Amino acid sequence: MEIDPLNSMNDEVHLRLENDKYYVLASSSYTDDQTKVLNNGDTFGIFDRWGDVTQMGHGVQGIYHEGTRFISTLQFCLNGFRPVLLSSNVKDENEILSIDLMNPSARDGKMEKGVLHVSRNKFLLTGICYEKILLQNFDIVDHTVECSLQFLSDFKDIFEVRGLDRPKRGTIYSPKIENSELRVTYDGLDRIRRSVIIHFSCNAEWINTHTAICRLTLPSSYYAEIGYSIQCRIEPKDPVLISYEEAFQNIQKNIESKKEYISAISTSNEQFTEWISRSRNDLISLLTETESGFYPYAGVPWYNTTFGRDGIITSLASLWVAPNIAKGVLLHLAATQAKELDPFRDAEPGKILHEARGGEMASLDEIPFKQYYGTVDATPLFIMLAGYYFRRTNDNATIKEIWDNIQLGIKWIEEYGDRDRDGFVEYEQHLESGLSNQGWKDSFDSVFHQDGSLAKSPITLCEVQGYVYDAYRQASYLAKYLGKDSLSNLWREKSLLLKKKFNEIFWDEELKTFVLALDRNKSPCRIKTSNPGHCLFTGIADKSKAQKMIRTLMQHDLFCGWGIRTLSSTSARYNPMSYHNGSVWPHDTAIIAAGMARYGYVDQSIELMSGLFSASLYIDLQRLPELFCGFSIRHGEAPTSYPVACTPQAWSVAAVYLLLQACLQINIDSQKKILSFDKPKLPDYLNRVHVFNLEVEAGKFELDFYRNEWDVSI
Repeated sequence: MEIDPLNSMNDEVHLRLENDKYYVLASSSYTDDQTKVLNNGDTFGIFDRWGDVTQMGHGVQGIYHEGTRFISTLQFCLNGFRPVLLSSNVKDENEILSIDLMNPSARDGKMEKGVLHVSRNKFLLTGICYEKILLQNFDIVDHTVECSLQFLSDFKDIFEVRGLDRPKRGTIYSPKIENSELRVTYDGLDRIRRSVIIHFSCNAEWINTHTAICRLTLPSSYYAEIGYSIQCRIEPKDPVLISYEEAFQNIQKNIESKKEYISAISTSNEQFTEWISRSRNDLISLLTETESGFYPYAGVPWYNTTFGRDGIITSLASLWVAPNIAKGVLLHLAATQAKELDPFRDAEPGKILHEARGGEMASLDEIPFKQYYGTVDATPLFIMLAGYYFRRTNDNATIKEIWDNIQLGIKWIEEYGDRDRDGFVEYEQHLESGLSNQGWKDSFDSVFHQDGSLAKSPITLCEVQGYVYDAYRQASYLAKYLGKDSLSNLWREKSLLLKKKFNEIFWDEELKTFVLALDRNKSPCRIKTSNPGHCLFTGIADKSKAQKMIRTLMQHDLFCGWGIRTLSSTSARYNPMSYHNGSVWPHDTAIIAAGMARYGYVDQSIELMSGLFSASLYIDLQRLPELFCGFSIRHGEAPTSYPVACTPQAWSVAAVYLLLQACLQINIDSQKKILSFDKPKLPDYLNRVHVFNLEVEAGKFELDFYRNEWDVSI
């Protein structure tokens, strides 16, 4: 069937506006303007290639801090005109945006085009944007120039930027200039004062309440410098303003300390090494310090905050090379575990956090996401991660610290997760303010029947049963270690019973895969999706069924050449440009690849890794985004971008580690002091893989893998 991409995307937007108020509008796209993104903890910026903040259509560019856009316009001009762009790049470690510009021709003919070079360098640090602008005169005569910088603030909540309308907002006061600083203040309806303070470290004249002028005389072959900062202040907190140089040193020290968290990997393939290095740098940039340790924020721009599911899956994917990330995730999620019933937040005792948001709308409960628990899978995934983390590290102190949280998680699974006591875990939306679907595919239209009709809740997802199965197994393992044998045996028996029942009820012999879900009436959603691939990852699938399902997943209707589609191209509601019904998500494909390797199908894992590697070669910076469209591979062409995909996205950048682990079949069991490899394989484009500083309890390993004609030597 021929699809009109424009009409199809517009149809999806209209549908989602009616059914899913938290959907990110496709018109909010920033990918087609070749924007540049910087992020640092709770602060991020989306800039155009000139280093400015400009708004086109439903503009999303800006400088954001704790869920609020503080700067909505930032425009640099030279003698009243925008300079000519030469190049702009975010440096390899994501720490600084560097832009090269030159002057346009002067209308009076006194300055030729390209005799002045303008270098802009900017970075973010804990609520402050620092920028240094260097102008150099390459002409043989002197020049006097006028540089202007315009600043505007709208203090929009990020959900407003995403498309949510607000009937009422707080008060933005007229800008004030005091001691050569510009201050713009906003009093929110939440009674919190937010301010922007623009401070110049050089002589600047404010010609009005939003534009500063710097007049410079540039002798031939000399240069001049302009420095300024933008402070995003949320009272009573006040970010400490330091010099550009000191702030940049702090950024570099922070990056170097985070590098210790993740083993470095090089290979014989320069492009593959670049993919891994980019992923490592992106993961480092997303690590944000909490009271419990570093936590990988989900993704820029829309999910630059704590997400339970995303943090756990990122930790699982990178566990073999970065176990300390998992520790921070476990401790933070344990500290924020729900303690009471709160239908508005979908909270129930023992449930693990879905997401936590700052910003005015969250503070006022206009949205439920200040601390929101509408996820059916984060709780079993949390228990899974605890078990795998302990095997990887033998960190008994952390496991003892969160043991009560693990038990509360099991209690949630059995009391609130299994609502009808049928042995399976299901979910149901409590209030309209929450998410209607609460698995990882949380679009309103992601769970449906063969005829395309939406499934009625409570909904029982196939992959969630796999997570619960593995959660029981990991909890049993931990209980045995802690000397709680009767509890260990009980949870082990429950895992075996769940596996037996799941394979009997969810398997569809005609489709040769597990069904997506059971609806309110326990009727199966008989469609082919990527979800059952997660059942390979957790090991709940019987071997005979796994073999059939792997063949199904690798067929052309699901495997598009780049990765596994979220939905078969032969299914109702298939749309390769949709969020969850035909797109490709790198983390999803990586989980499936790891699951295939678990059952001995490493060649298929390598094929999936090769698909994503090929996709990375066409994508800017080799940075795999949150998702891309699921059109079949067209050799010599890039995968089709999804307009509002986050990039960088934590579980996407961590995918390469899970893929590589699947191929090398690495198992680290620090509790038993075993580092093992089960028939590792490498693709023909990787002759050597070198792993540096692989940290284990006893010290650090360096590993070399060499691909031979018949096997891999270590």
